[in-house]
Amino acid sequence: MRIAFFNPQGNFDPTDRGWMEHPDFGGQLVYVKELALAMAEMGHRVDIVTRRIQDPRWPEFAGDTDAYPEQPGVRILRFPCGPPHFLPKEQLWPHLPEWTQRIVEFYRSSKQVPDFVTAHYADGGIVAVRFRELTGVPFTFTAHSLGAQKMDKFIASPQEFDQRVAQFQFHRRIAAERVSMAHASRVVVSTRLERQEQYRHRLYRDAIRVDDDKKFAVIPPGVNLRIFGHQQRNEQEETVRRRILERIQQCLPPERRTLPLVIASSRLDAKKNHIGLVRAWAVNSRLRQKANLMINVSEHPEPFRNPEAAASGEALRILQAIRQVLDEADLWTAVFSVQLRSQQELAAAYRFLSQKFRGIFALTTFYEPFGLAPLEAMAAGLPVVVTRNGGPSESLKDESGNMYGILVDPHSPEDIARGILTLVEQPDQWHQLQQRGWQRIQARYTWHKTAQGYLREMERIHRGEDAARRDFPVPQYFRDGQTEDVTPEWLRRLYYAE
Repeated sequence: MRIAFFNPQGNFDPTDRGWMEHPDFGGQLVYVKELALAMAEMGHRVDIVTRRIQDPRWPEFAGDTDAYPEQPGVRILRFPCGPPHFLPKEQLWPHLPEWTQRIVEFYRSSKQVPDFVTAHYADGGIVAVRFRELTGVPFTFTAHSLGAQKMDKFIASPQEFDQRVAQFQFHRRIAAERVSMAHASRVVVSTRLERQEQYRHRLYRDAIRVDDDKKFAVIPPGVNLRIFGHQQRNEQEETVRRRILERIQQCLPPERRTLPLVIASSRLDAKKNHIGLVRAWAVNSRLRQKANLMINVSEHPEPFRNPEAAASGEALRILQAIRQVLDEADLWTAVFSVQLRSQQELAAAYRFLSQKFRGIFALTTFYEPFGLAPLEAMAAGLPVVVTRNGGPSESLKDESGNMYGILVDPHSPEDIARGILTLVEQPDQWHQLQQRGWQRIQARYTWHKTAQGYLREMERIHRGEDAARRDFPVPQYFRDGQTEDVTPEWLRRLYYAE
């Protein structure tokens, strides 16, 4: 088959530039790229369709086409979408009709209309709806995250509604999600929990039925074992090893330099709860005595000592809060930062910590829709201590109750400390979860298995098992980018309806 991936907000190039440099360039880019490569390896032709950006800050995204040298079956196609420079995803909505039309014209003129589309995030979803209307090509919808949960987090009172809706364009996003999930032939979720919790929100009630088994497909994402496999090696291994040892020498007193190391690596975002992880060291004296914490969050060499030089906005506030805890609890000899600039460096760090320091990976997010990062760490040889809220409660626990990591309450620094100490103080438990984690990855979480899941659903849809609701109305705004029939007031009535 020829399969097209619609992902307007992120961008792709052979060097994976930008994956850690902007909130819009998050895990969904990894997802799309790895799934596309896996499908191509299985003999399919794949197009990753995204937005062309002609901006000095992003020179890699200026060309109309690109490719991954290791996989000729995948093309990157970039089409203009509004002004040439980079735009945050919240500003793309009025330009999507133009982008859709350019995609349709390209495929019709080249006589290469895809057999199937996979749509990613709300903006990719609404483009897939219009593409189906214009070409008849069916699509799956993978939301990655849904706007309703973000609204619940950011709108604590009706007084905040107008400000937050304007800031995040929630009225556009929610409307696009509703139309996308209704018109999709299949909605792809990573876990059963995602289906039951996120799609049950009252904002989606008339657009999709959570109990409709024909509508949903549970297809977990995978781990790139070429990068994160525990037996793999890359050219960064020695560089990363030296960097970590140098930071240990710089930051830790001699008596602490051989203690087990806990690593946390994610972008600076309040929901990632870095501060809760640091507080685990502040509230538990045994943890302070027996382990160190290494955090990768910034390109700056000393983000905790000099947060003003390392970040701004929300990220700055997070760093300042961490610095305050380090000062108050005197944790400067137990907590330090390290710079890991790519997936290759991150994988090399995981392997080194596993071999040298009986390392542990920690992710204490308040809520994690799926949680690919812990699975990557498990593949590289690290046992994991992870939030119990969201996808990890499913990926780290099977139907028989067998555990493949330790789940903790992210709101409780004491419980986070308990989980980490379980592995620090019990080497047998550390070795057991290290081995079982690798087995779990091989059995369930590879991109080959993810691709098989998508292809299986595509085959069913082509056989007639299509759950699309084509009668669900599409607002005119998504056809012309101008008609104001998706408004904040529409969303207010829906959000506060009894």
